[in-house]
Amino acid sequence: MPHPLPHSSDDLAGMACAIHQARLGFEAGEVPVGAALTFGGEVIAEGYNRCRHDGDPTAHAELLVIQAALQRLGQDRLDGGTTLYVTLEPCAQCAGAIVLAKVNRLVFGAWDPKAGMAGSLHDLLRHPKLNHRVEVIPGVAAEESSALLKAFFLGKRSSKR
Repeated sequence: MPHPLPHSSDDLAGMACAIHQARLGFEAGEVPVGAALTFGGEVIAEGYNRCRHDGDPTAHAELLVIQAALQRLGQDRLDGGTTLYVTLEPCAQCAGAIVLAKVNRLVFGAWDPKAGMAGSLHDLLRHPKLNHRVEVIPGVAAEESSALLKAFFLGKRSSKR
């Protein structure tokens, strides 16, 4: 994976919001992935995975935040200066939603070598045949994002013993 470059204070603040959401998800017993979406520098939607709570394997943080932002703005696209902050590299479902919603930028924390679609397994977000390509900034607050996931799954393994 590429070494991350220095990040802007806006990106660090956006990731702090996403990490806060991931912690809430952790406390709720969900896989701790958090997301926040900004428009014009303002957080307009935030959330965490709710797969267990909603009984829906598609209830990923990115999808829920995109849906909330679209509803808040009363639009069917998120182009025009939006940034999505996520603690984990998006999967295929979420990368597809990001492209379809026309999110401008994605900033994420931890790489996901098993399911990541922003460069780990494939790069759906910048695929040259798609009509929208997303600016991707990886590795922001990667250590903190990764630590939450490791703690969650370590706890899961320990409880099975």
